[in-house]
Amino acid sequence: MDSAPCPTVAPSPVRPAPGRIRARIAGFGGALPERVVTNGELAASLDTSDDWIVERTGIRERRIAAEGELTSDLAVRAARAALADAAIAPDAVDGIVLATSTPDRTYPATATAVQAKLGLSRGFAFDVAAVCTGFIYALAVADAMIRSGSARTLLVIGAEVNSRILDWSDRGTAVLFGDGAGAVVLEAIESGEGEAAPGILSTHLHADGRHEGILHVDGGPGSTGTVGHVRMQGREVFRHAVAKLAAVVDEALAANGLGHDDVDWLVPHQANLRIIDAMGRKLGLPPERVVVTVDRHANTSAASIPLALAEAHADGRLKPRDLVLMEAIGGGLTWGAALVRL
Repeated sequence: MDSAPCPTVAPSPVRPAPGRIRARIAGFGGALPERVVTNGELAASLDTSDDWIVERTGIRERRIAAEGELTSDLAVRAARAALADAAIAPDAVDGIVLATSTPDRTYPATATAVQAKLGLSRGFAFDVAAVCTGFIYALAVADAMIRSGSARTLLVIGAEVNSRILDWSDRGTAVLFGDGAGAVVLEAIESGEGEAAPGILSTHLHADGRHEGILHVDGGPGSTGTVGHVRMQGREVFRHAVAKLAAVVDEALAANGLGHDDVDWLVPHQANLRIIDAMGRKLGLPPERVVVTVDRHANTSAASIPLALAEAHADGRLKPRDLVLMEAIGGGLTWGAALVRL
């Protein structure tokens, strides 16, 4: 399959003038199931080993949701943690944008279940489905809503129970994924002057449906009538990931007149340690400036970036005014990046 080049996109103005509204991240939160599943446990039933998995992916363990534990349950825990971190009451939230590919039900949106479990009855709630790029897509939507003045305080959540759509006899996918949720609180602020002003600087989204077959779920209510399982052509996904992520990272930096040296932290989608390392080298960042959770969380799809943000915030690595670059690629294919000043 030929790899289509990443489209060239003319940068749009991303530095609002003084007095304009910008969205900033006011709080971070994460939630993981209690159950830890190691590579050794999977090797007991699959033709694999801990060494094989670690060498190819960097993954050592993952979290798996308990029976009856839903995507919305994990999302609510992450949302409450983010609200507490931001010192914002739930009733101040104007809306919820939830990225997930494993919703509680086909409908209603899982975001409405989160809204109800948080005790909210005002505002809006909807889901975004862009697989592993879901959080970047959701962040872009929420940022646009705040910039437009249609909301002032939003919850942006990525939550998944990937374990429910895995074929546990397929070592090519069963070892790669985990469950979890991460959330951020976005709030509207008057943007300051200069590059050090906090807020989301820009988001950059792409998709190319011609490559949907290399990472997909082989079923759905509108086709087979059943959920199906994750299927992946690993080498093809890896090849596309390296090229497309490199291009969208450069796109994000160029749109803001910034260079690799300006980035304080890379917070990438946590799918494969080799891809993460390649992106860190491209940016010239030492390993200690790249947030890595894939070894303990595996690939939590839309939850991976907000979970990594929450961990790096909680342990004090992320500081005010740090420039954070996020990037992800997922089924679709979809890919994107976001540049944020904390």
